[in-house]
Amino acid sequence: MTTINRSQLAEQIRSWGRELGFQQVGIASVGLADDEARLDRWLNSGFHGEMDYMHKHGSKRSHPEELVPGTVRVISARMDYLPDEGEAPKELLTKPERAYVSRYALGRDYHKVIRKRLQKLADRIEAAAGPFGYRAFVDSAPVLEKPLARNAGLGWIGKHTNLINKDAGSWFFLGELLTDLPLPVDSPVGEHCGTCTACIEVCPTGAIVSPFELDARRCISYLTIELKGSIPEELRPGIGNRIYGCDDCQLFCPWNKFAEPTAEGDFTPRHGLADVQLVDLFAWTEDEWLERTEGSAIRRIGHERWLRNIAVALGNAPTTPVVVGALKSRADDPSEPVREHIAWALARHA
Repeated sequence: MTTINRSQLAEQIRSWGRELGFQQVGIASVGLADDEARLDRWLNSGFHGEMDYMHKHGSKRSHPEELVPGTVRVISARMDYLPDEGEAPKELLTKPERAYVSRYALGRDYHKVIRKRLQKLADRIEAAAGPFGYRAFVDSAPVLEKPLARNAGLGWIGKHTNLINKDAGSWFFLGELLTDLPLPVDSPVGEHCGTCTACIEVCPTGAIVSPFELDARRCISYLTIELKGSIPEELRPGIGNRIYGCDDCQLFCPWNKFAEPTAEGDFTPRHGLADVQLVDLFAWTEDEWLERTEGSAIRRIGHERWLRNIAVALGNAPTTPVVVGALKSRADDPSEPVREHIAWALARHA
């Protein structure tokens, strides 16, 4: 490919990406030396908790060319997911009898949606440039997607460790095509958090231990999704009514005043999960749960962790006969972790 053809193809890739529903597409090289050092320090601090997969792949996470041999560029894409809701999500946090589900998990599983779009983008590239080497990833392999997206010009990594775009905030998913096409790269985006510490101050469990440093072991998203066993008792009150993930660091980030609701129908909330009572969710049988989480990212935690999380939220809810009755109805649950969290919750209402 000539230099002119490479530049033209890169511009076409950005255009095709927008046509396929991505809000932005950028191109980065594979160099991640500084980010590799930061990752090593984070792992050595034990901040990854039980997420052993964060280190088991060795250097592949920070060397895309080792993950997919022949890779010289990463095509990074972002897609908005914030649903258009009648009530601001922030208001749900003030209503402890209702469940809060991280907004990214309200609709269809983003892995499937974005992977299909990336495949369509790859098909268009192949039609224009001929056969080429690539693999698509959506939060599904050891890829440092946020540093790569930053290097591709999609945004900067904020103090809460999420990617922020100055025109669109942070409510978006990321996906990548690792490719052997020697395309021209975009310029990285510099950090624009300034002196703001809103995300650090608002974190309910103090998980952002310093700017740009997250202790996952204290993060509500980790506690309600990744952690398989018992949630540390000292952190349970801070979970509030959050039963799957947490959005506080995004809800209170000033840059998200620029965020627009997604037009992607697949991310429309399902089964009333955007506004539902905790006791109603706690009453779902496992069969009902399986039916209502089909095609959802929520499915990955299993019914047991789902009940565990809701038990904690019910322990944080106002004491009412309905709440206490819901907890008592499952006090003899077959799962020991569920029983333990219910016992804690009931003791809070004693």
